[in-house]
Amino acid sequence: MSDELRELAESIFAEVATAGAGFDSALWKTLAASGLTRLTVPEAAGGSGGTVADAAVLLTAAGAHAARVPLVETDLLAGWLAHAAGISLPDGPLTAVRADLQVSGDRVAGVLHRVPWARAAAGLVVLTPAHVVLLTPDALRITDGTNLAEEPRDTVQVGTASRGVPAAAVTPAPRGAAGEFRVRAALGRAQLLAGAARAALAGSVRYAGERQQFGRPIGRFQAVQQQLALAAAEVAAASAAATAAAAAATADGFGAASTRFAVAAAKARTGEAAGVVARIAHQVHGAIGFTREHDLRLATTRLWAWREEDGSDAEWNAEIGSAVLAAGPDALWPLITGSP
Repeated sequence: MSDELRELAESIFAEVATAGAGFDSALWKTLAASGLTRLTVPEAAGGSGGTVADAAVLLTAAGAHAARVPLVETDLLAGWLAHAAGISLPDGPLTAVRADLQVSGDRVAGVLHRVPWARAAAGLVVLTPAHVVLLTPDALRITDGTNLAEEPRDTVQVGTASRGVPAAAVTPAPRGAAGEFRVRAALGRAQLLAGAARAALAGSVRYAGERQQFGRPIGRFQAVQQQLALAAAEVAAASAAATAAAAAATADGFGAASTRFAVAAAKARTGEAAGVVARIAHQVHGAIGFTREHDLRLATTRLWAWREEDGSDAEWNAEIGSAVLAAGPDALWPLITGSP
């Protein structure tokens, strides 16, 4: 299915304009009609029943095309969490966060910061230490905010004291949900980073072949070639790590230690690659690459923003180090290779 899914995703994303800001409702409708917005949600819950590896293919393409839609939030996070908690979801785009809201019966209150895509969401699923809560827009007061890439990262005031929320929208949190939420979010972000890095490299190679200096394309200068080769190596490493993490999650599930280790490596490696690839891309493009009108910013601002979201590379590297120390020297090679 991966090859067909990749072709479908690329064809959909290639036909949309990426230079705008905010939620792309037209793209969302196309993705929803193709069954891609809830790709890994079970069919019985209104999803497509795909694998995490399928989601990785879609998310990598979305990252490469700077797609302005909440695919990670709707599918890997809100869709999974609500289904696991037995909550029916509304149609449309969704978002999800972990937060310590005040929950008392059907009364929910609190403030949520930097919520992805809140202003566009038909439902916000919140994982508290003890509950899963589905909130609809009429229970929220939203103050717009953005990340560096101008994607919505909103402040949300939750207040349901006057009427409460439906009983079916507040359920006990599934066991281990907090840890799985973190791993799922990091995996999704790693796939987006891998796609954005690929796009930045492709744009740089194309520009180096077009830009003339001293009577020949700058891509024929050895110094430029060396930098592009370094960026290509970073993209390859990031893509390999992200693909391996998705394969581990598909094979072993998100609760497995092997998956947590692979996702930690993927988020750390894609985060490290993001800085290198963005730097080289802007060096190759020169001054024109820093202008708002140039498409390069669509990739590089996402690289800079996403590498800090859902855990920085430093945070995940620290987790990798802790796992290696806890496992002991004899387990180092199996951890690296994924072998028994």
